[in-house]
Amino acid sequence: AQLVESGGGLVQPGGSLRLSCETSGFMFRTYYMTWARQAPGKDLEWVSSISPRGIDTSYRDSVKGRFTISRDNAKSTLYLQLNSLKTEDTALYYCVKGLWKAGAPPNDRGQGTQVTVSS
Repeated sequence: AQLVESGGGLVQPGGSLRLSCETSGFMFRTYYMTWARQAPGKDLEWVSSISPRGIDTSYRDSVKGRFTISRDNAKSTLYLQLNSLKTEDTALYYCVKGLWKAGAPPNDRGQGTQVTVSS
């Protein structure tokens, strides 16, 4: 599996970003997909997941109402819309193949895209 994230950057508090994850090498449309993030000095943490057809979504409490996960199965691409960003959202954001919420860091993930929220 190959997963390539993009869309990160430096943004002021309250700003927005849209992350993308282009995938290949597996049947994307049959897998749950997950976004996870890792802040400096902290463990990897789950952010959001989406079911194969995009019907079911889930979010960690701290991002509910601000982040939106979506997918385009025709393009094998996963998205994460980040709105009302806070400094505590600063992290390296990873796209993960499958459903991951805790435990050992997943092997099937991209290289990450950096999101920095700062004034």
